[in-house]
Amino acid sequence: MTDLAESPAPPVAASAPCPSPAVAAGRSLAETTRARNAWIEIDIEALEHNLCALRAAVGAGCETVAVIKGNAYGAGIEGVAPVLEAAGVERFGVAWVSEGVQLRGLGIRRPIIVLGHSFPEDAPTAVAHDLTLTCHSLGLGHALSAAAVRAGRVARVHIHIDSGLHRDGVSLDEGVALAEALRDLPGLAVEGISTHMANADEPDDSFSDAQAALFRAATERLPWVPYRHTANSATALRRAGLRFEGVRIGLALHGILPSNTPGPALRPILSVKARLARVSDIPEGDGVSYGLTWRAERPSRAGLVPVGYADGWSRHLGNRGEVLVRGRRCPVIGRVMMDQFVVDVTALPAAEEGDEVVLLGAQGGDAIRADEVAEAAGTIPWDTFASLTARLPRVFHRAGVVERLTGG
Repeated sequence: MTDLAESPAPPVAASAPCPSPAVAAGRSLAETTRARNAWIEIDIEALEHNLCALRAAVGAGCETVAVIKGNAYGAGIEGVAPVLEAAGVERFGVAWVSEGVQLRGLGIRRPIIVLGHSFPEDAPTAVAHDLTLTCHSLGLGHALSAAAVRAGRVARVHIHIDSGLHRDGVSLDEGVALAEALRDLPGLAVEGISTHMANADEPDDSFSDAQAALFRAATERLPWVPYRHTANSATALRRAGLRFEGVRIGLALHGILPSNTPGPALRPILSVKARLARVSDIPEGDGVSYGLTWRAERPSRAGLVPVGYADGWSRHLGNRGEVLVRGRRCPVIGRVMMDQFVVDVTALPAAEEGDEVVLLGAQGGDAIRADEVAEAAGTIPWDTFASLTARLPRVFHRAGVVERLTGG
């Protein structure tokens, strides 16, 4: 058994330096995006503001575990993670070991919890990169112990209790037995215990009471485990009694409060933009896009937007979504295609090739919000963000001055 309190954090394996941005810092957004078909903008100041506001809302003595799985919910892990670490985030949460390795490659030094499933074969990589795995089996524990002993390090693990979501983790009794067994393995430290709420953002979240009771039973039976975490963004803001040592914040860092969740004033960090690639006339009666599901009821003008479902823009937004062009809402007409979709710009006679199109974000006095895009697509903001693919370059800026460009 390894005493966690006396064990120094193992050194992180050496990693390659973070690649240089594709453009020099200091260029303006307008200059950087002038000749791009489409891109994503990430407002660094908004991200820092959201973190500060959420930490104030949660209160002192509770760590922020910044959950940046899925490429930081589509925002781009290369730009988001260093900003959050510099702003004082205590820990990071990812889904896969490979995401943790990517963070270490970016130079991230803070503790990283792998919240998802890992195989025993992942143990050497996890130890080499100082990743804290969520351990669900004694087999994984033995593999981590062996890898840690060989490396002369300490492998930290968390145990996830399935308190009713029935997604991952182990039962109460299994979790207690597993923790006690892992406690006796050399080179291994059971650092944490966790669970996840099933209906944290529902109008009636009373099932969280039953889950909390089961989790507290686990902590009473494992009083020697020092770190407890149960709360996602909604639970962290709605239930102060479930914050424990750390809260897992994901969506709220984007500036979006979960449904039915009061909280501090947050600022959206992510915008999706493009430029009109073509403006053409559509005769009355003619159709647009595959299947000709939209037909012009009058002579119309159509603008081609070079973004499609290959970029993560949902096909379900066909004939349902809207964009902003010259500060005015324009409806999506016809089906969203792999690489583009079409919008009706008849009401904008001056619209022309190169005009900026806002798919998500603000333009003029209006804004397209993530929740309305998600509703139109029949999904949730998490899906809207996480679906955005790497083909869209991410432009990280502070007050309109570019600090980093990734992809594209």
